[in-house]
Amino acid sequence: MKKRIAILATHGFEESELKSPKQALENEGWQADIVSLEKGAIKAWADGNWGSEYQVDYTLDEINSGDYDALVLPGGVINPDKLRTKEGVLNFIHGFFNDKKPVAAICHGPQVLINAEVVDGREMTSVKAISKDLINAGAIWSDQEVVVDNGLVTSRTPEDLPAFNRKMIEEIKEGVHSNA
Repeated sequence: MKKRIAILATHGFEESELKSPKQALENEGWQADIVSLEKGAIKAWADGNWGSEYQVDYTLDEINSGDYDALVLPGGVINPDKLRTKEGVLNFIHGFFNDKKPVAAICHGPQVLINAEVVDGREMTSVKAISKDLINAGAIWSDQEVVVDNGLVTSRTPEDLPAFNRKMIEEIKEGVHSNA
């Protein structure tokens, strides 16, 4: 069955954390849409500088969580900081959690989940810089390459992308998680 996955990002996302999962999803024959706040292109952050531009497929006002089977949140320092204060972003994320669909977040990506108030009691990992933020929001944080908690997949850094991609695909194949 063909799946459709939303990759939610804006300017300043870590390039490898969007590019690698998108490629892994497309290798499964699935549709991976870049969803953002505005039309046009969004600029990546790569190796300490601005990277390539990626074309936005849909803006948040053009789609909703019901259009998708899963959600991916790339990191980067700038990207989640911009996304986490937008009500439309938080509502979009809530849709996935309310419907118990798989969500995958890497590096600083879980910051958006903190603002969406969906991390309390969840086992998670992230880049160490936001570990205390996750703990303070009620997450059970551990320093592992990938952590899975009822359809929620989290990883620390680009070095963890192979494990992150494997678990993300596994959870999307499983579909809705009734215990989430």
